[in-house]
Amino acid sequence: FKAVYEALTRSTLPNLTNLVATALVFAVVIYLQGFRVEIPIKSARFRGHRASFPIKLFYTSNMPIMLQSALASNVFMISQLLYRRFPDNLLIKLFGVWEPYQGSSQFFPTSGLAYYMTPPRSFVNTLKDPIHFMLYVAYMLTACALLSRTWLDVSGSGPRDVARELRDQQMVIAGYRDTSMYKELKRIIPTAAVVGGVIIGILSISADLLGAIGSGTGILLAVTIIYNYFETFAKERAELGGVGVAGM
Repeated sequence: FKAVYEALTRSTLPNLTNLVATALVFAVVIYLQGFRVEIPIKSARFRGHRASFPIKLFYTSNMPIMLQSALASNVFMISQLLYRRFPDNLLIKLFGVWEPYQGSSQFFPTSGLAYYMTPPRSFVNTLKDPIHFMLYVAYMLTACALLSRTWLDVSGSGPRDVARELRDQQMVIAGYRDTSMYKELKRIIPTAAVVGGVIIGILSISADLLGAIGSGTGILLAVTIIYNYFETFAKERAELGGVGVAGM
């Protein structure tokens, strides 16, 4: 029983609990990838030609967590460099105080802005410092939501761009006029982007708290990239199958 207990709870090496948590996060992300809103569209040129335009829950995919990770990495790098150069400066300490972790030569923030941008090391640390956890959750959810919304305008996948793309293809939303298509897309797409960004943030926080192998950010990036490759492969295979049937 002692060996089983150590395999489940040991902290010096990855344990079975970490493995189960990682598998759980994988399963939840893959399950949520299937959530989408199907907008019925029809051809404005050919009568009877109908299709659907899918808007996924994770409309911006893994971009929110990638941008948040890049933002945090830059803040950590600048904060650590400044603290090593000016360790007694009060403003630098407000930006972040860095000290080596027990039994490790790697430096971690112990206070300041950088500290509240890092996840708690474990669920026990969450109970010891609930203010840190609450501020970290607020930062993650806000950053992921705002970055996801901003990515719409930067990437050209916003409602105005989608409406223009559909108009160029002479497609309209069924039941709506061409002039009101943008308003309908504006109601759905930004909402999907913000909600998807918040859920990505929640999943990242949950993965860190459950002790999943690696980091919550890394796991989400891995799952979404693998799933996107799988979707692309399935789509190309279906298209090749359709071409083969048509050739026969």
